[in-house]
Amino acid sequence: MRLMLLSTLLMSIAVVPVIAQTKDEQAVASAVEALRKALIDPDKATLDALVTDELTYGHSNGNIQDKAAFEEALLNKSSDFVTIDLTNQTIKVAGNTAWVRHILTATTNDGGKPGSAHLSVLLIWVKEKGQWRLLARQAVKIVS
Repeated sequence: MRLMLLSTLLMSIAVVPVIAQTKDEQAVASAVEALRKALIDPDKATLDALVTDELTYGHSNGNIQDKAAFEEALLNKSSDFVTIDLTNQTIKVAGNTAWVRHILTATTNDGGKPGSAHLSVLLIWVKEKGQWRLLARQAVKIVS
């Protein structure tokens, strides 16, 4: 009986975050996942659809890119994500703007040089014509 009660309690806790998400929060989460996949396997059309023309993309080393530089770096593999794992994600929506925080852990191959990243990331999304698009991103290194 105790085991059944404990199992029910644990399952209800695990399901609560999914149930608690609004329709917009779910849409933003889907956009974040689409961006994660596009960072690993980039193509211009997908990137164009996911980011605004006004994009400002801040790296943990202080480098800041506009949309053109961001896309070019991914397409020419000077910024090359092999794997990306996102954890501890929080999403908040305020009108047509949303912010997302998460921990990004990745393996990279920037310019053919293997590496890794462990970052705390803030994403700012805006809803344009019914679609959530990335307006800004800033990352900071997590020092362990």
